[in-house]
Amino acid sequence: MKYLVLTTLLYMSTILSAQQPIERPLWPNGAPNSNELTGTEQELEPHRVSNVTQPTITVYPSARPNSKAIIMCPGGAYIRLATDHEGHDMAPWFHAQNITYVVLKYRMPNGHSDVPLSDAEQAIRMVRQQAAEWNVDPKQVGIMGASAGGHLASTLATHYGSKETRPDFQILFYPVITMDEGYTHMGSRINLLGNRPTAEQLALFSNEQRVDAQTPPAFIMLSSDDQAVPPANGVNYYLALVRNGVSASLHAYPTGGHGWGFWDSFAYKRQWTGELEKWLRSAL
Repeated sequence: MKYLVLTTLLYMSTILSAQQPIERPLWPNGAPNSNELTGTEQELEPHRVSNVTQPTITVYPSARPNSKAIIMCPGGAYIRLATDHEGHDMAPWFHAQNITYVVLKYRMPNGHSDVPLSDAEQAIRMVRQQAAEWNVDPKQVGIMGASAGGHLASTLATHYGSKETRPDFQILFYPVITMDEGYTHMGSRINLLGNRPTAEQLALFSNEQRVDAQTPPAFIMLSSDDQAVPPANGVNYYLALVRNGVSASLHAYPTGGHGWGFWDSFAYKRQWTGELEKWLRSAL
């Protein structure tokens, strides 16, 4: 009986310690590039931060060794970050799936398109380097993003610079994908590339054009009535993945608009969480 009590206490202690988030600076020795923003971080509106000059990752380690890891890139049109409902609020759900969950607070581009991507690459690099400490299988590290964060996630999935920074899978919430003026999100495009992007820049960051056979598997979800980011972004990316023989799962819900993240008010929350859980368990 005494042994059983001690074992139970040890188990509970392990779970509780796994739930404690770990925040780390993304570039402890200084970033290799700059978005030329200065001053302190700002909260433009509740739970939306901007003027990020000191990017971080917040890690919620799984209690299970060799778990999958997911790095979340919150949305915000490349000018702010919705760090709660498209970030930290999802941590308990992923923890229940025995997944190490990481929220990336990345820098805004401010016209410097290389900055967010370099932060995403550094995040996946750090997770793999700290895999043993954070109970991660370094061969099961995925990238996830919502809206403009979905653009960043799909950019990493199609522009990664090395094997070390290639995600093993990607999860996209109502993502911005293209820079094509016909159906992009213009705010995200302007904040990423400026008011007068070149044709080369537009093609480079239209991620549906960057898919190849090495692009990682994808789970994509969106609302058919999204008036902010046209559903064609996610649909065309899905079709590009299929054309290139990449495993992809597309989930289009009839209503919900844009930006629902982990909100309970989204009518199809039970559906997307159930479908994502099944995909993470079986499709990978």
